[in-house]
Amino acid sequence: MPSSVQSSCESQFGAAKADGGGPVLHASENSEQFHRLQNLFDKSFKAARVGIWECTLPDETLTWTDTVYELFELEPRSALVREATVALYMPESRRKLTEVRSAAIRDGDGFTLDAQIVTAKGNLKWIRITAIVERHDGQPVRIFGMKQDITAEKTLFEQIRRLAETDPVTGLASRTKFDTAFDEAVTASATVQKALLLIDLDSFKAVNDRLGHQAGDECLRDAGRRICEATPDASAIARLGGDEFAIILDCESRESLDAAARRVAGKLEWWVGSYPDKLKVSASVGAAMILPGMAAKDIFAEADRALYAVKAKGKHNLGLSAEPVRVASVA
Repeated sequence: MPSSVQSSCESQFGAAKADGGGPVLHASENSEQFHRLQNLFDKSFKAARVGIWECTLPDETLTWTDTVYELFELEPRSALVREATVALYMPESRRKLTEVRSAAIRDGDGFTLDAQIVTAKGNLKWIRITAIVERHDGQPVRIFGMKQDITAEKTLFEQIRRLAETDPVTGLASRTKFDTAFDEAVTASATVQKALLLIDLDSFKAVNDRLGHQAGDECLRDAGRRICEATPDASAIARLGGDEFAIILDCESRESLDAAARRVAGKLEWWVGSYPDKLKVSASVGAAMILPGMAAKDIFAEADRALYAVKAKGKHNLGLSAEPVRVASVA
């Protein structure tokens, strides 16, 4: 442990006892117990993949414990040059580190930052940096703290996020992800004209009932693939649940929206199963322009009304909001 950091720890340990915090002793009071405690402290930090670092100011001299060397996959006790270690940070993390570090040295007490690095051996890792700035007579003299390997934590968080944002059957965006994308599209509608398409598979229940749920899942996956092929430039394609899908895409006019809806309806017509249990799948499509000033719920309701107007008139068709008349079938 760097001596200055050790001194800080000793000071904190002594303060804890003075406040009645427990049997933590100054080294001068009981050297044997203090060194035993320090050994346990070091082992605990190592087990938690936490290392201690310090950087003197203004000469930027670095001192690391062995665990920090291990995090960066550098040879323990090798010479450290701050410019070289900072170069191991990913660009966005490097930018954030420079920003928060400069602010802390200038006028703050410290910071906490999660940063991504590429180790000396080329491996991607996430580390959590905590820092404290020490000042003498108001001037910063060193910055020190801890660095912890949080790669497993970040990986788990990313897995949970992907599960929340991805439909497990089709691999498309989930309803949760769609809601976020739709709100963003509505907000951006003043600068980029967009549209919403809602899709309902007309014969999906028959596929499930006659061919089984495994065939039903395959039908949903096939529908998702076909929708992607029909709208390759869509900003979001989601499965809302059951056999319902949604698309958000750039759309200059009602004419281009009509053309896009026809492409989708035409692509979503195919046969599943085999004789004698061969079923034809088709889809109904309802669409609405995402107009500036309209609330997201109202735009969704417009597209939803257009969709159900189509289904009420025989399915396998498409309709546009504000003009939900039946359009010629693309069969």
